[in-house]
Amino acid sequence: MSILYLMAAEAEYGPHLRARIEPVVIGVGPVEAAVNTTRLLASSESRRLRLVVSLGSAGSRRLEQCEVYQAVTVSYRDMDATALGFAKGVTPFLDMPATLRLAPPVPGLNPASLSTGANIVSGSAYDLVPEDMVDMETFAILRACQAFEIPLLAIRGISDGKGEVTQMADWTQYLHIVDERLAAAVDIIEAHYSAMA
Repeated sequence: MSILYLMAAEAEYGPHLRARIEPVVIGVGPVEAAVNTTRLLASSESRRLRLVVSLGSAGSRRLEQCEVYQAVTVSYRDMDATALGFAKGVTPFLDMPATLRLAPPVPGLNPASLSTGANIVSGSAYDLVPEDMVDMETFAILRACQAFEIPLLAIRGISDGKGEVTQMADWTQYLHIVDERLAAAVDIIEAHYSAMA
């Protein structure tokens, strides 16, 4: 089965993942993720793709730090057209709900809900996010995948969230552990989809 692995930042791609895969680094945030994922999926090489897997870190105040989770739903926390009468999170005129489903759960991976936005969520800002974890790319990647009718599996390791994020080290300090656990998740994904094929 042909799988395309995507990651937002080189810092998340450690030695354990390097021993298994060569992901494409698409950049940080919804705009870079949408542009670069669309560019990849529009290429002739992508016609054989059966699955896109987005790997990386996420923040969470309620999930266990350094553990890995499969996002089973994703919402776009930046979208707010409530002044026009749309529910928060609903993109006007798109006829889609605020929360979208991702690829079905993979046995052996913990499911969680995910919120995508262009900001780093920290401290009391988590009070405004009902989902389990936060990132900056998944919703954008999903919309690109939907345009090409390719399913998206999103896997996130919790790198921060228990304390305030005030500097780069607050995000990077546990990425070596997240790398090891994301690599284990890749093994589970590869085995699962190979068995399905």
